[in-house]
Amino acid sequence: MNGAAVACFHCGEPLPRGLTIHARVDGRDEPVCCHGCKAVAEFIAGAGLGDYYRYRDTSSTRADEPPRPDRWSAYDRPELVERLTRAEPGGARSITVLLEGLRCAACSWLADKALSLQSGVLDVSVNPATARARLVWDPAKVRLGDLLRVLDHVGLRPHPLAGEPSEQVALLERRSALKRLAVAGFGNMQVMMFAVPLYFGAANGMDPDMQEYMRIVSMLVSVPVALYAGWPFYQGAWHALRARSISMDVPVSLGIVLAFVASVWNTLRGSGEIYFDSVTMFVFFLGLGRYVEMIARHRAGSVADALARLAPVTARRLREGVAEDVQAVELRVGDELLVRTGEVFAADGTVLDGEGRVDESMLTGESTAVAKRPGAAVHQGTQNLGSPLRLRVTAVAGDTVLSGIVALLERAQTERPRLARAADRAAAWFLSRILVGAAIVFAVWWFVDPSRAFAATLAVLVVTCPCALSLATPTALAAATAALAKRGVLIARTDAVESLAKATRVLWDKTGTLTRGLVRIEDVRTHGDVDAAQALAWAASLEQLSEHPIARAFLGASTTATPATEVAVHAGRGIEGLVEGRRMRIGTWEFASGAADPGAAATASSVAPEPDASGDGDSWAYLGTGQGVVAAFRLADPLRPEARECVERLAGLGLPSAIVSGDETAAVARIAARTGIPEQAARLSPQGKLERLQALQSTGHVVVAVGDGINDAPLLKGADVAIAMGRGSALAQTSADLILVRDSLDDLPHVVELSRRTQRVIRQNLTWSIVYNLAALPLAALGWVPPWLAAIGMSLSSVIVVLNAMRLSRGTHGRRDPQWPAARPAEAA
Repeated sequence: MNGAAVACFHCGEPLPRGLTIHARVDGRDEPVCCHGCKAVAEFIAGAGLGDYYRYRDTSSTRADEPPRPDRWSAYDRPELVERLTRAEPGGARSITVLLEGLRCAACSWLADKALSLQSGVLDVSVNPATARARLVWDPAKVRLGDLLRVLDHVGLRPHPLAGEPSEQVALLERRSALKRLAVAGFGNMQVMMFAVPLYFGAANGMDPDMQEYMRIVSMLVSVPVALYAGWPFYQGAWHALRARSISMDVPVSLGIVLAFVASVWNTLRGSGEIYFDSVTMFVFFLGLGRYVEMIARHRAGSVADALARLAPVTARRLREGVAEDVQAVELRVGDELLVRTGEVFAADGTVLDGEGRVDESMLTGESTAVAKRPGAAVHQGTQNLGSPLRLRVTAVAGDTVLSGIVALLERAQTERPRLARAADRAAAWFLSRILVGAAIVFAVWWFVDPSRAFAATLAVLVVTCPCALSLATPTALAAATAALAKRGVLIARTDAVESLAKATRVLWDKTGTLTRGLVRIEDVRTHGDVDAAQALAWAASLEQLSEHPIARAFLGASTTATPATEVAVHAGRGIEGLVEGRRMRIGTWEFASGAADPGAAATASSVAPEPDASGDGDSWAYLGTGQGVVAAFRLADPLRPEARECVERLAGLGLPSAIVSGDETAAVARIAARTGIPEQAARLSPQGKLERLQALQSTGHVVVAVGDGINDAPLLKGADVAIAMGRGSALAQTSADLILVRDSLDDLPHVVELSRRTQRVIRQNLTWSIVYNLAALPLAALGWVPPWLAAIGMSLSSVIVVLNAMRLSRGTHGRRDPQWPAARPAEAA
């Protein structure tokens, strides 16, 4: 590495001061300017494309002529797009980026507008509270590099996250803001030391030479404050105006520039009012408010970053029995890995050899290690606490469980809920009126009292900036999202927080939701010459591809089963397929026997009573050929120990419960009695569950649905708030608004309480913001608010909103597993 390097190894741009990042390329540490270039450089080197750096222009300097072969061009490589983005339906891709320089709702609107004008962009979500943007685009119509270049052009430098922690970017942003804040604070103190004597001296006949001296010194002290500390405001205003829009920075910058220029002019000509104290106070208090907002924004994104840090950067791959250390980005599905004791899994996989225990607390919140044997699944980011394990990789990069959790968090942090969008529209409307109002105030005062026109106009420009209005909703939602994520509750859609606060009913699935989903087979009854072992093997063959909790009971009960072919899943009824050349079914009695088939007549059998005939409250699964039942299995599933308490706490919050299940009536009634749920409905198809839900909604109820299986997907999709269990099926989680990663109901009442507190905080913030702006505008227009007080008022309004929202992250009640998410170092696997 060249110790005197001043330019980025990858893109050639100058290295930022105070930030040290190196990329490992061909065994050397090369300096790069950001994590984006680090990821690109290491990927190029790791993918065997190192010749790119040997055969490119050896000057390694940025080209100045447009269009330049800038840093964003590297993001057009298909290999890098595959690594940094996630697949979406219809061949689209998505990515979450951190936007450096995003400060307010107007900035987010600017990013949204600029990207939406690009052909091929399918969806854009920008959240100013977390400075994150989620882009969905069609790679066939537009390239990723072009989209990132658009963001850079409007002054919002994007940093693709893709699992990369944003700590360094946040650290650099904090350092820069602190330096500017220190300059503004020191300058403000010094200017005020001269302003006080000037105010009193003007009334008591100060010597003119001394007065001129103090005015000149005040000007000199104000220069670095106005030009250096205030630079981010001018930069934001310029980018907004260049894009033909108005951001919060426009009236602020206009007020600062007008006050500073007028003060300099009056100082140089030796007469007239000066506002250096107001200028420095503007910059200092506005900078202080922005700094508080930035800290809250970083905290909101810290949970996703903590999860991303769980993934190790290296892995130990086995090639022909020989272990080699490689970068995690080089792993492919099918690779074999060796994970030693204490190491962290670098990818999702299946254990091939070895037995041990794995700490999954960072993903599920469960502190007890989970036993793993050959055939068991392991996940990226979890830690091997037992003997060394050999595994085959089944998912890498954006397809792992850990990446999916991070993606859910990032999606929630980039979404703009309904209230936030309404506040943004109101703020945008208000901004344009501020400029018109300031011009009217100046004109009126010019005719009434010209000496007060300038001060009143400055006060109007600054005091009425609607920053607090735009921050009212997103800061509260970001704080709530982060607080719930620390407890293992992921919010997939932020609108769900508002709906959950208004909920009036809860509908529960039974199996895997109120029960543990650890189904075991208590009894096997067969018909004819079929024995129990053969029946279990056939059943296991059909259940091989099922994600239902019942399937795990059969897979564990038979080790001789081979997967069935031509498998078809009939939601709410069962599974059908070819087993050893015979078409067989497993599921409900009507489905397995064929009794429900049009024109079919099932053969009677005595292997087990028909549903509900036994009255013992157990669940039964039936194996048949569609023309009769050949075996029946009595199933037992233990109730979750926390289920009754959860139901009672929800009832205490005004949320009565009901069970909607596809199971037999006796089994559902038994669970309802043990949990204290007064209302239940059994033997419902997925459509029947949905109809029950819609009947409640038609009477004005806001319904929460809790489920975990494939047959719950329609119910969850139709609910006002859908909650899926952490170990539920992928289809259930896709339909969910919230996911209980810990696979426990303990936190559900707390989620309801926090959602209601969040709505109260949002209402408080909006009320305060609206009252403040409505009160401040006429006072400033009447000349009753001096410019320096306008700066304080505007800054404090934003700080109050942010601090009020941050109470949600501090005031987490109830039990919380301190290990979720863990922020320990990620060892190599």
